[in-house]
Amino acid sequence: MNSNSKNRWMPIIMALCVVVGILIGTFYANHFSGNRLSIINSSSNKLNNLLHIIEDQYVDTIDANDIVEKAMPQILAELDPHSVYISADEAQSANDDLKGSFSGIGIEFTIRQDTIRVQNVIGNGPAERAGVIAGDKIVTVDGEVFVGKKVTNTEAMKKLKGPKDTKVTIGVVRYGEKKIKNITITRGDIPTHSITSTYMLDKNTGYIKVKNFGDNTYPEMLIALAKLSQEGFKNLVIDLRGNTGGYLQSAVQMANEFLPKNRLIVYMQGRKQPRQNFTTDGKGSYQHIPLVVLIDEGSASASEIFAGAIQDNDRGTIIGRRSFGKGLVQQPIGFNDGSMVRLTIARYYTPSGRCIQKPYTSGMDKDYEEDLLMRYEHGEFFSQDSIKQAGPEYHTSIGRTVYGGGGITPDIFVAEDTTGMTSYYKEAAMSGLILQFAYTYTDENRQKLKDYDTTDKLSAYISKQNIVEQFANYAEKNGLRRRNLMIRKSYPLLYRYVCSRIIYNMLNDSALTEYLNEDDAVVKEALKVFATNSAFPKNEQEGDKRNDKAAQATIPSRPTDVFVAYRC
Repeated sequence: MNSNSKNRWMPIIMALCVVVGILIGTFYANHFSGNRLSIINSSSNKLNNLLHIIEDQYVDTIDANDIVEKAMPQILAELDPHSVYISADEAQSANDDLKGSFSGIGIEFTIRQDTIRVQNVIGNGPAERAGVIAGDKIVTVDGEVFVGKKVTNTEAMKKLKGPKDTKVTIGVVRYGEKKIKNITITRGDIPTHSITSTYMLDKNTGYIKVKNFGDNTYPEMLIALAKLSQEGFKNLVIDLRGNTGGYLQSAVQMANEFLPKNRLIVYMQGRKQPRQNFTTDGKGSYQHIPLVVLIDEGSASASEIFAGAIQDNDRGTIIGRRSFGKGLVQQPIGFNDGSMVRLTIARYYTPSGRCIQKPYTSGMDKDYEEDLLMRYEHGEFFSQDSIKQAGPEYHTSIGRTVYGGGGITPDIFVAEDTTGMTSYYKEAAMSGLILQFAYTYTDENRQKLKDYDTTDKLSAYISKQNIVEQFANYAEKNGLRRRNLMIRKSYPLLYRYVCSRIIYNMLNDSALTEYLNEDDAVVKEALKVFATNSAFPKNEQEGDKRNDKAAQATIPSRPTDVFVAYRC
């Protein structure tokens, strides 16, 4: 065979060798390597390959998308407590409170006895314009009966919220009427407010309650400050208790309003995120006003950034209890189907250099989830000496000692009050009976209560109605055994809780806050700070006497009641 003949057959021989090699490789892969799809796998390939194997060979038919939806939260939970997956159905509602508005009908509702009860109607919103009033019971939606076990908060939101300018027809039963009244509502933009209360605590002291840090928090704060300026405020209390956080930029903007130029507010840094400083520009209009910030164990994230900036720059006094301890930065990353992950990419650090993130371990950390309960059982809510400082010492701009590794510790500690706490009160509160009674009482007396349009007038009226006795009778009829000695001991707590709920049902968030603040020990301590001209911190030598006194005489506060209503 000549050389030309050899060259002619060579490509065919090589092709046959490749085909035989593939066949042999496939045979050994399928029979001797446990169906491994590749000899060298990356972790991501393993996950993809596992899904393909399950779809191809699993004994039953499965929904791969459903498996992915369930697996995503578990994967992220292995990283840290705040990296989370949010499904497409939940992504929109997860951002509504922070975006400044959402599209809906404009009501606040609760679900009682498997029925939607309209608790409040948002002023000048679509529902109010259509004729819906507080107290209405929604029993049909778009002609379909909507009562019973299928009525959940999630399902109610799905039916009542919707795109702007779309219509929904609800059937309501009104108190004193038997016939269903059909009302068609055109959905519209419903504002959500970060600042829920602004008023004067006394003739010199303004008060601002900040619920969260959203898109509109800073402009809302400027409006609140302008209102207080018209009333001649000379001192300011910013209440961040129960504020779980929100947008970093809003907290930075707020802090900038109170701090001098070129002061560090916060910085963030991570493995892939170089250090980024956020500093003041000196344009704030309230750099010199005496300031007190209120925090508690429910204050987290952006709340802690603001409080930490004020504390580390010695700009104001922090009062309350140690904050939650969330110092991780999440970046939202969206998927094409509308779902998203919030992935931790960095840590926050206060101006003194402390990270306020409390300790955690990777994976499902039970101790982290139960941290607040453990603090309670350890006695931290009742004694400053019980606070565990997990991190090293840092120092503020004038040398005061602060701690990292677990939230913001207040300059003045105020203990939670357990006076009057009994098992009867706990059961009444936890069972929802107080909420149910307050709603029923409000509904049955709505026409009378309308005559009292301020907090003072309404609370004065309720004080004459023997309301605790009415509640005890209601609770007994609904399964809570009457305990007269415990009722007497818990009378102030029962009265306060019931009265506050009726005020909220008839008025609004601001009226509720104003009522609760009347005998709030944390607020009273803030007023004492202003009265003694000690809102601006002093160095530790100058301030030892005051701080020691505050530590020894921890002042009890009322339990903080959390009221939840849903908006749509």
